[in-house]
Amino acid sequence: MILDAIFGIFSNDMAIDLGTATTLVYVKGKGIVLNEPSLVALRRDTNEILAVGKEARKMLGRTPSSILAIRPMRDGVIADFEVTEKMLKYFITKVHNKRTPVRPKVVIGIPSGVTEVEKRAVRDSAEQAGARSVYLVEEPMAAAIGAGLPIDTPSGNMIADIGGGTTEIAVISLKDMVCNTSIRVGGDELNDAIIQHLKSAYNILIGERTAEEIKIEIGSAFPLKEELKMTVRGRDLVTGLPRTLEIGSEEIREAIKEPIAQIIEAVKDTLEKTPPELSADIVERGIILAGGSSLLKGFPERLRYETGVPVNLADDPITCVVQGVGKLLEEENGLLEEVAVSEKEYF
Repeated sequence: MILDAIFGIFSNDMAIDLGTATTLVYVKGKGIVLNEPSLVALRRDTNEILAVGKEARKMLGRTPSSILAIRPMRDGVIADFEVTEKMLKYFITKVHNKRTPVRPKVVIGIPSGVTEVEKRAVRDSAEQAGARSVYLVEEPMAAAIGAGLPIDTPSGNMIADIGGGTTEIAVISLKDMVCNTSIRVGGDELNDAIIQHLKSAYNILIGERTAEEIKIEIGSAFPLKEELKMTVRGRDLVTGLPRTLEIGSEEIREAIKEPIAQIIEAVKDTLEKTPPELSADIVERGIILAGGSSLLKGFPERLRYETGVPVNLADDPITCVVQGVGKLLEEENGLLEEVAVSEKEYF
């Protein structure tokens, strides 16, 4: 611990939210310094990395056959170990102070439902990318800390972190998760549902970026006061030619109803597992929503309607996890060691 504190003076210790869609990096003493897509563009024949993050996003869906733009994280966990390691190394190198020889301590938020093998893969990737030491913190706990919930009190605090690849729901009391649910459904499934709907209903093919734009612009989980419309461009699967059509928010709401229902069911499951005394606290305080996909129009209203429990968005849902692991990195009160995944779980 003493050596770690000394090393910390000479290194840029950092906290990372290694998300399916986006990676955020928090540097001790500086705050959030990086917010980039979890994307890598590489050459097919040599696996040479051509671009990472924002630069790779520009290539998504627009690359020739010799270049592949991929997301090495799927469903919140590592799908491609080698590419994830290179992506992490790029991000760590980008924010680390090259003038200091001391490698950084790294705290990473991980989904609560990952296997021991997946935890080990995240840890090994960070170490190979240049980390001095690695702490893993489950995302619901990190999100609750980032949202400012009083996790150290004997009261029920419920957080639902809806990300790109996973939905993490937990009830937290006295610095621990009393009950939690983790499902591999998130914003990616909403995008896939939109792509499949346009394909089956109109024989038009769109890419991930367009599906994401549709979700953000007119996607909703609950009827809107004023329904929206949007012009979409894609490729006609019959003629092979470019085609334009107009779609409405009611249609997209119907298209994404299944993944939305899965997320709501996971919240209900967690509420059903919650001890009665803590349930009373949740009814009084409400469910806190975090994660980028919680910003879907009408989602808080839909969840409130389905559960009968107050629902509130965190102040900054997208950065809750990285703010939480960042606070753990900043504070010297031993909370990081208390909430981090135990080292013995890797073996």
